[in-house]
Amino acid sequence: MALLLSIESSTATCSVAIHEDGHLLHSINNDVPQSASSQLAVMISKVFEVVNKKPHQIEGVIVASGPGSYTGLRIGIATAKGICFARKVPLIAINTLQLLAHQFHRDHSKKENDYLNLVTLCPMLDARRMEVYCLLADSSLSIIEPTQAKIIDESSFDEWLSKGKIFFFGDGADKCKQVIKHSNAHFFAGIVPSAIELGEMGNKSWNQGLFEDIVSFEPFYLKDFLLKKPNPI
Repeated sequence: MALLLSIESSTATCSVAIHEDGHLLHSINNDVPQSASSQLAVMISKVFEVVNKKPHQIEGVIVASGPGSYTGLRIGIATAKGICFARKVPLIAINTLQLLAHQFHRDHSKKENDYLNLVTLCPMLDARRMEVYCLLADSSLSIIEPTQAKIIDESSFDEWLSKGKIFFFGDGADKCKQVIKHSNAHFFAGIVPSAIELGEMGNKSWNQGLFEDIVSFEPFYLKDFLLKKPNPI
């Protein structure tokens, strides 16, 4: 019975969860933006307390690897790696966009009648201005266009939209709704990455032995972090 800790901090908010053999024991969400640096360790301690488990009992840590917020990813992955080093347990990483696609598939496959038809899924994360991080997957979650940074305009995804419906979701989809007006474009609000589904996906990776090299593993930033230079006086 694997006891696994999940850490999701790739967007403005963060969450943690504990699963045992794939079954959720408890989770904590923090919806306060940019709170991971001050609250993540507190949340982890609390979730162990609630389920009456000790940190030394965990057998692995699952973390959202990105893309997403530079700061959030750095904090979450540094925390996960620190726990893995200290406890000598494996690290499991899940692509944040694939996590979003998994969540959408689970929550909407039985709700949307159109979902049974040919539909393309497009999870999106806001990359500022009119750029997003995104991928395309079919309704069975097979990747048909890999993770990329994409600048959005009115012709974005036209090739795919001409073939059928695309369901857009994630915090990057909100701004795209104002630009992409094709009749096959459908937008869903309120879907954010969650440590609960992260744990479900990570448990499958645990069973398959898909572990990261703790020393060399780095966040999937997708783009280099750009530090703004101060204006000259």
